[in-house]
Amino acid sequence: MHSKKVRFITAFAALACLLWLFGLGWTLKDYLIGASGTASLPSEAEEPAIPTSALKIVALGDSLTRGTGDIEGKGYVGYVSDRLKEAGKEISLINLGIKGLTSPQLAEQMKGKEIIRQLGQADVILMTIGGNDLFLGGQTLSDVSEASIEGLEDSYLASLKTIIANIRAVNTEATVYLLGLYNPFSEFENGELLSDFVRGWNFKAAELLAQDANTVFVPTYDLFQLKINDYLFTDHFHPNEKGYRLMAERVAALIAGEGGQ
Repeated sequence: MHSKKVRFITAFAALACLLWLFGLGWTLKDYLIGASGTASLPSEAEEPAIPTSALKIVALGDSLTRGTGDIEGKGYVGYVSDRLKEAGKEISLINLGIKGLTSPQLAEQMKGKEIIRQLGQADVILMTIGGNDLFLGGQTLSDVSEASIEGLEDSYLASLKTIIANIRAVNTEATVYLLGLYNPFSEFENGELLSDFVRGWNFKAAELLAQDANTVFVPTYDLFQLKINDYLFTDHFHPNEKGYRLMAERVAALIAGEGGQ
């Protein structure tokens, strides 16, 4: 009887684990398997008149820019806008984020005529990109090694360089804020080792951005480091409202500190 009970508990635990992994995979599918859908953009004729005094913010990137995981649907981009409005600024906001976007896909997206126009008019450009490059297909969870990360990192840095060059080709004045990566898997097996690679990834991205005086790397790793579960959505991957608000507070303070430019 006792052995049957043990077998039942073991089987139940294994089933629960499989269901949890399936749920995680399902909620992350947009993030891990590539972009699905396109950003909705108003045409030049449809776009409402923007006051000349308004600070025009254009947001680029992946599901974090889109706000996945925030019950309000705002994400850090929306909360940045809210904070700046509370400080008395007029804001014009265009969010071009697409769930699942990788850095090569973002570089390709930026070739669009309407996106080029929006970027050319921007005062501030916000961006999250790189999480899909690092965690693509979830492979890094099962193969966390220097060799596996190095190839992903080199490809990302090359694409990031192209992205910045694309922005500067149409806008030399806008301040670009790239938000760094945090590690949502820090409590998983190999999580500590993956954290080392995330920090290295962020460092190299920051070094690349340092070549452009109007481009700012915004750390987020420390915001999530000690209380990761408090600031993640139920998928244990994207930030929740609290996490996005922390990110937004840091970005809004940087923008306000520069007078919006």
